[in-house]
Amino acid sequence: MGHRSEILATLIKKSNLKQRVFDNTFTAFNLLKECLHEMNAEFDDELDGKLDKRVRIDYRDRGKYEAQIQIAGEMLIFTMHTNVFDFDPSHAVLGEEYVREERDRSYCGVINIYNFLADSFRYNRNEDEGYLIGRLFINSEGAFFVEGRMKTPYGYRQFGAERIDRTSIISVLESAIEFAFDFDLLVPPYSSVSRATVDQFNTKMENSKFRTGKRLGVEFEDGK
Repeated sequence: MGHRSEILATLIKKSNLKQRVFDNTFTAFNLLKECLHEMNAEFDDELDGKLDKRVRIDYRDRGKYEAQIQIAGEMLIFTMHTNVFDFDPSHAVLGEEYVREERDRSYCGVINIYNFLADSFRYNRNEDEGYLIGRLFINSEGAFFVEGRMKTPYGYRQFGAERIDRTSIISVLESAIEFAFDFDLLVPPYSSVSRATVDQFNTKMENSKFRTGKRLGVEFEDGK
C-alpha cells in the first residue's frame, strides 16, 4: 500500500498543479485575444484615411487555442499549447531564485508567437516559412517570462518578477508587431534561385507559388 499511497499523492499534486497552470495560461490566452481584437479596432480608427485601401488590418479568432492578426504584409499567429511543460535541466530559468525557492514554479504553459508573410496565406504558398519570434511562459501562480527575439521590458525576462495581466500582454503584443515590421524580407542569394524546373512553372507559377520567407540570420535559441 506504500507505493499506492505515493502514487496517489503524486497524482493529486501534479494533476492539480498542471490544471492550475493550464487554467492560468488559457485565461491569459483569452485575454490576449481580447487585446488583439481591441488593437485591431484601435488601429483601424487611428489609421483611417492614412493608409492605402489595399493595406489590410485584420484580426481573426481561429479557435480556442489559436488567433492571428494581419497588419499590412505581416501575419502574426498566436498559439497556445494544450500541454504543461517543465524545463530541461540546462535551462537558465531553473537557476533563478524564484524557481529555486519552489521547484514546482517551473511548470509552465506556453503561448507561441509566429511571424509569417501575409501573402503566404493569401496565395496558398504552403512551402513558405515562418518563424517563432517569441514564447510566453506562464506558471501556476500567474508568473511569466518571455523568451525570444522581441524587445520586451527587462522584468519580462526575469521569471517571477511580474504577473501576467492586460498591461503586460499589450506590451508583448506591441513588441511582437514592432519586431515583425523591423524583420524585413531579404532577397534570397542568387545561387539559391538561379535554377528552376518546368514543374515549378507548370504547378507553382499560378498565384506566384515560389517559396518565400524571411531570414533570421541567427537561429532562435532556447534559454535566455
